[in-house]
Amino acid sequence: MLFAFHLIDRPDGAALRQRVRPEHKAYLAQVADRIAFAGPLLDDDGETMLGSLLVIDFPDRAAAFAWQLDEPFTRAGLYASSQVHVFRNLWAQRVGFPGG
Repeated sequence: MLFAFHLIDRPDGAALRQRVRPEHKAYLAQVADRIAFAGPLLDDDGETMLGSLLVIDFPDRAAAFAWQLDEPFTRAGLYASSQVHVFRNLWAQRVGFPGG
């Protein structure tokens, strides 16, 4: 089952995000074969990171929440808000992906 994580950073989180990012990427690598897509949410300038959008396959909501609780940005207190929803992809992706 796919779960969409919509995660918004604290307003003062830019330095924290940069500092913890290597741990975050290593943590994502552990579930790389289950990631539908993942990346930062950006401000209109296309550069300033505001949060994260992740869609990852988990067997159930409990597993998704357990994963999020141990996620490095979550543990570091980066997110001001987070939402997790079941997601069903009904559209073949054509744009916005590496190599696309």
